[in-house]
Amino acid sequence: MDPYLEGEMWQEFHETLAGAIRAQLLQRLPEKYVALLAKRYVISRPSIGVLESPDPRVIYPDVHVAERGSRLSEPAPVLDAPMMWVAPVELDSPILEEIPQLTVEIRDVAERRLVTIIEILSPANKIGEGAREYAERRLEILATRTHLLEIDLIRRGQRIELIGEPPPASYYLYLSRVQRRPTTLIWPIQLANILPTLPVPLLPPDPDVMLDLQAAVDACFGLVRDERLLNYEAPPPLPELSEEEMLWVEKLMQGRFGVGDSSS
Repeated sequence: MDPYLEGEMWQEFHETLAGAIRAQLLQRLPEKYVALLAKRYVISRPSIGVLESPDPRVIYPDVHVAERGSRLSEPAPVLDAPMMWVAPVELDSPILEEIPQLTVEIRDVAERRLVTIIEILSPANKIGEGAREYAERRLEILATRTHLLEIDLIRRGQRIELIGEPPPASYYLYLSRVQRRPTTLIWPIQLANILPTLPVPLLPPDPDVMLDLQAAVDACFGLVRDERLLNYEAPPPLPELSEEEMLWVEKLMQGRFGVGDSSS
């Protein structure tokens, strides 16, 4: 993975990756199945955290100005020199935004039955109330006969809640098969690791179809050429990398783009 993708370009990458996963699966799925993209929206308040849409409410002003009835007929006084007050500070107010979340759904063609959901996690469902909303959605999926494959390529934010702690890692991949619940299979992935090929369960007795996650990520770079849009001169997005990880990133950037190489 490229940790620079976890910054301002994540939303673009998220949607491109969903499309790349779908395209790869469409080539490998048996004809009785189809892979579709499903979109939902998370309400986000930038720089504060992900929030649900607030409940409707009536807002009353703290201060209001009124005139007595007996003075309505009197003319308003004329000021000789109206005073203009200039605000010394200007700041932006947080605005609620709708952030699209793309999910890959595998369905059987005959009955349109939902077989497997592939979720690509993002900051919008790992931070604040968005994390709670996703946890509730996850529980609803686990209560069905639908397989769930979750791809967490974001280092910051809350991890999926499980009983026990997986080994520490930069990224995690989770697979919950219907037949093995409540057990969840976990792939801990370090920053320098090549992303694995994952099994995508189908309806029994059909065998799993394999998803080459690294090939899907590479396809995104090949399609959009994200490296043109990422600022490799700046530090990687938070959370901070370990010293070992930072050395790996610097070495990779020098070899790929000559960033930080004084000889270039």
